[in-house]
Amino acid sequence: MEKSTEPQPCTQWFVFFKDQLLLKKGYTDKGEIKYSVPVSIEPPLTPEAGSNIHEVFPPNGKQVRAFALEQPVTETDEWVMIGLRASYDYIAPDEYRSAGKAFQILYWDEHSRFCPVCGTAMEHQTPIMKKCPDCGNEMYPPVSTAIIVLIRKGDEILLVHARNFRGTFYGLVAGFLEAGETLEECVEREVFEETGLKVKNITYFSNQPWPYPSGLMVGFIADYESGEIKLQEDELTSAAFYSKDNLPEIPRKLSIARKLIDWWLENN
Repeated sequence: MEKSTEPQPCTQWFVFFKDQLLLKKGYTDKGEIKYSVPVSIEPPLTPEAGSNIHEVFPPNGKQVRAFALEQPVTETDEWVMIGLRASYDYIAPDEYRSAGKAFQILYWDEHSRFCPVCGTAMEHQTPIMKKCPDCGNEMYPPVSTAIIVLIRKGDEILLVHARNFRGTFYGLVAGFLEAGETLEECVEREVFEETGLKVKNITYFSNQPWPYPSGLMVGFIADYESGEIKLQEDELTSAAFYSKDNLPEIPRKLSIARKLIDWWLENN
């Protein structure tokens, strides 16, 4: 069980309004603006009445606390709120991972106030467990598992534009794991459902926590086997195979999709 500790001077505070993260403004020696996660014993802002302050235990072992706001903070000379995705460009990678976990804890807290079995108000037992005082049902922060796959065909890879993409970039086929299937079966199903293609030689690449709001992306590499592209139109707007010389706009560096594409570019 994760133990509670008193706030220390090095406590990092992750304060959110929805998916907007509070960052402290500062300046470099050259006068350039920089952003940082607030670090102090006390919260950087006074939490609103009734707010829960959560202890978060990130992989880096730092002391982290988080709470949510009911209203956004207006930008000042000292503070600014930046979207969680965008914060990747402004804070250190381990801080971004901590922010992601903090956001997932806050999202879980907001969406697990009442027992789904009997409707009773849930009670916190540990930083990552709630228990119903009536029926004893326990709830933990959920993690939704999804696959993402880079498909090779000769000296080309398959890139797709999904309807839910924010922007004009092209990414990789992805989808959520269904009950009763393996990750590899999920790869085969999602690729066939979305593009009409069959793949082979499915191999694991890597994985990435994806706090939008509570996912785990598991990356794979596969080879084209057969079929012609036939789009699942409620999921994709376009898809095609691309070589290194004619790539469209691709995902940003923060995503495992980009890591898969960069790996392919470096090895082909």
